[in-house]
Amino acid sequence: MTRADQSPYRANLGLRSALVALTFLALAVPVRAELVVYTAQLIRTMEPALPTATAVAVEDGLIVAVGTEESLQPLITARSGRVDRQFEGNVLLPGFIDPHVHPSLPAVLTQFPFLAPDDWSLPTGEFPGETTPEGYRSRLTALAAQHTDTSVPFIAWGYHPLWHGEIWREDLNAWFGDQPVMLWHRSFHELIGNDAAWAMLGVTEADAQMEEGADWARGHFYENGLRAVVPKLGFLFTPQRFGRGMFNFLAMLHQAGVTTALDMGTGIYGNPAGEIAGVRAAANAYPVPVRLILTPIIVDFLTRGKSPEEALEEIRGWQNDNDDRVMVGNHFKLMIDGAIFSGLAQMGPPGYLDGHEGVWMVPEPVLRAYGEVFWQAGFQLHAHANGDAAVDRFLRLIAGLQQDFPRPDHRSTVEHLAYSTEQQSAQLAKLGAQASVNPYYHYILSEAYSGDWLGPDRAAQMTRLGSLERNGVPLTLHSDAPMAPLSPLTLVWAASERETIGGREGLETERISRASALEAVTSGAAAIMGRENEIGSIRAGKRADFVVLEADPMTVPGDRLRHLKVKATVFAGAPYPVR
Repeated sequence: MTRADQSPYRANLGLRSALVALTFLALAVPVRAELVVYTAQLIRTMEPALPTATAVAVEDGLIVAVGTEESLQPLITARSGRVDRQFEGNVLLPGFIDPHVHPSLPAVLTQFPFLAPDDWSLPTGEFPGETTPEGYRSRLTALAAQHTDTSVPFIAWGYHPLWHGEIWREDLNAWFGDQPVMLWHRSFHELIGNDAAWAMLGVTEADAQMEEGADWARGHFYENGLRAVVPKLGFLFTPQRFGRGMFNFLAMLHQAGVTTALDMGTGIYGNPAGEIAGVRAAANAYPVPVRLILTPIIVDFLTRGKSPEEALEEIRGWQNDNDDRVMVGNHFKLMIDGAIFSGLAQMGPPGYLDGHEGVWMVPEPVLRAYGEVFWQAGFQLHAHANGDAAVDRFLRLIAGLQQDFPRPDHRSTVEHLAYSTEQQSAQLAKLGAQASVNPYYHYILSEAYSGDWLGPDRAAQMTRLGSLERNGVPLTLHSDAPMAPLSPLTLVWAASERETIGGREGLETERISRASALEAVTSGAAAIMGRENEIGSIRAGKRADFVVLEADPMTVPGDRLRHLKVKATVFAGAPYPVR
């Protein structure tokens, strides 16, 4: 051995090499996250094989095991886990899923007061409903007098002529004079303003003449006519205003126990990239995490003159920026008819009994062109269809696509389904299609529509959940927030109790059980979205997303169900109490 071989440098080199090797070995072995076992008075798993439990083990954002504290004790010991008993007096379910919301709508609308036929409880305050013309005018006048920001018009959301009487431009001129005032219809699909409002916004008669769906004399813009107005409402989208509004929406999700929501209309304001950026910024800044999946909408691309191929390319670009909280999914929304709240749904014979007609939002050949591109690209198609004539158009579209481009498990979904027939339910099942339904429509609209709009028979059959279940159509419930309160428990109540706003009982044949309704906002909603292996039930391997309730939603009496308090959510294994 040479003197060089015996040098301290050589010895240290060998030691250093060994240490480096050990360091890399250590880095290659992941550090296991802490195992936490949440206990509860009752856990409803929404899993048929193990429907109830009292303990669930989570680790690194995933469910590890489900059972009792006793049955999980060996796992706790082996993993040096801990037991968290903060929910032991409560009931735990999978995090609620709302598969049809509009984040940007509450972000815009909660900047102003709500004044609707129904009551609203929001992060911004309590807004009692008004159901008479006299009450509405009195409340509207009082709210407008409280509006102090003279740089923007006063806007009240929730107006509906069936309760509040007809109110047009000249009425608002007479009541408010030079104060700019706008009424945003309960459907969101209509705006009515006075002279001062249109002058402030720079909306002219020429703008109204450019779009179908505008009545300048009445100061009324609706459906596609809104394209003349919305671009001039830029003040609603300033970072400060929009960000504050998005925080309101995220608070609504948390208070409702929703851990995953599917947006159903990104781009309705004409700036989808900016909208996505605004939603993402707010979601990443808000202290309570939630999973938001965004769905581009056909009318955005049509307004911007994009072909189906260009639309697909643009969406693929947006998907490059997906993160864990906000992502643009492989979902695409088509628009068939108008809003049910506006009486603009397309009804089959005998139509509307007073003789007015609905609105077709997009010509049938255009629906087919966009549908074909996104169908072949593997996207899930969602179609806004309220009336039975619109449902027929959806059925023709899916049947044609399936015939020309066979695709198993396509999960095409009709959205809203305000009115349909038993035969259409059977056809949906035959085509392998799904239904995402808003049962609140029946609650708030069936009485009002039972007169000379639909008649008592069709009005009573709105949102035919029983028919869908009888025919084996996969279904879920949605709020379409803010078309219904962002509250899955309210949807469960509306679907299973089927009461009207006046307290009348609806058709027994179109109810579904409370168990089926709870499934529809958990595991059923996950399956509708194609995420049944990730969320929607409490099972080993799924995401550790839960909602914590003060009592068991399966056993609380009638009306208490929709008022059941959400105590907390758990997202990716971390608890977030509702304050």
